[in-house]
Amino acid sequence: MPQQQPVTIIMVEDDEGHARLIEKNICRAGVCNELRTFASETAALEHLFSDEVRNAGPFLVLLDLNLPDMNGVDILARLKGDEKLKRAPVVVLTTTDDQREVQRCYDLGANVYITKPVEYESFSQAIRQLGLFLSVIQLPETL
Repeated sequence: MPQQQPVTIIMVEDDEGHARLIEKNICRAGVCNELRTFASETAALEHLFSDEVRNAGPFLVLLDLNLPDMNGVDILARLKGDEKLKRAPVVVLTTTDDQREVQRCYDLGANVYITKPVEYESFSQAIRQLGLFLSVIQLPETL
């Protein structure tokens, strides 16, 4: 059985406090994979569509929808519309709980949609649970 490559987590999150909290609590859950953080859609797209990522091993995207330069839904649509990147799991992690937005993300191919709790301890707990989830899921090979 071939050794599975470590999964890189690509986080697109413009709130620095949320990014640190997410990283800390995912690690607390035992997931200490490489984590690359991008604060804008532009930087995230440049990275995701770079040869380094397109030809690398598996990765997972943690995606906020409320970004300063565009809506994160655009990243989701571009990823899922790309033949080489469409299998990458995308976890939408955002404050938006509008049911139309939830439905839109699933229609575009999001794998999981999580609404960030407003209260600090609830947010920390939700991220720890996400970390536990990430520690047991199987990811597909990239094309």
